[in-house]
Amino acid sequence: MYKFLRYGVFKHIVYGIALVLALGCATASAQTFVFTAIPDEDETRLEQRFTKVADYLEERLDVDVRYVPVKSYAAAVTAFRNNQVQLAWFGALSGVQARQAVPGSQALAQGEEDAAFRTYFIANRDTGIEPAEDALPESIRDRTFTFGSKGSTSGRLMPEYYIREQFDAAPEEIFSRVGFSGNHSRTIALVESGAYQVGAVNYTTWEKAVDAGRVDTDNVQVIWETPTYKDYQWTIRGDVDERFGDGFTERVRQALLAMDDPELLESFPRSGFIPVDNADYDTIRQLARELDLLD
Repeated sequence: MYKFLRYGVFKHIVYGIALVLALGCATASAQTFVFTAIPDEDETRLEQRFTKVADYLEERLDVDVRYVPVKSYAAAVTAFRNNQVQLAWFGALSGVQARQAVPGSQALAQGEEDAAFRTYFIANRDTGIEPAEDALPESIRDRTFTFGSKGSTSGRLMPEYYIREQFDAAPEEIFSRVGFSGNHSRTIALVESGAYQVGAVNYTTWEKAVDAGRVDTDNVQVIWETPTYKDYQWTIRGDVDERFGDGFTERVRQALLAMDDPELLESFPRSGFIPVDNADYDTIRQLARELDLLD
């Protein structure tokens, strides 16, 4: 009897351990891969775009994938740092900030257009500011001016760099009033309405809005475009292979590089994605330090 009971207890212990392990494996395999994106445009358009991206990644990676929106560039970096998201569509600056916050994280892919990105300076036509080719028009002095988000590469970092380089002064010393719209779509709207006379905007957002008829070019125009620089990229946390299995990082990279649905790419808008690595953003990191935009 004692042997039988001892065997029965042992059998139940083994079964219990096996059950715990099985549940653990099931939980691990059912983990959700979560990603976000900086809110550089209207929230509705972002939701439409990235819900489709989630569906695409879920099919390619064979794991549950979910897109979660955030309210600001800083919130995107915070969510990445806190492991609330494992992948993010960042601008150059926010990507540098995120990778600094989570050592081992990697830039995976950028849009083909992101290898040679640029910022447009736009002005309300009532200002009478004439477009220029070689440098910012001197007549932007003493105007009201809006950046995009404080954490934006194309809407803040690069335009501020070129303003300082040309005028050898901070924006607050050049303009009568300086603001931050929050995103590129709002920058366009604010300058078009005259709420601000001049602004800096992501060139792809401008061109997409113009093509879609969402901009009244009788009221607002491009007055200067910057030299090119590297911008947006997908960045992934350095610990995803531990969580989702060996080689997961490379699987995500390959899925992004293989994205070829014209409708999905047009929503970015990008013609495709190409490989990129952290070192490609060394110049952005240096400029961010010079402007005190990195901790």
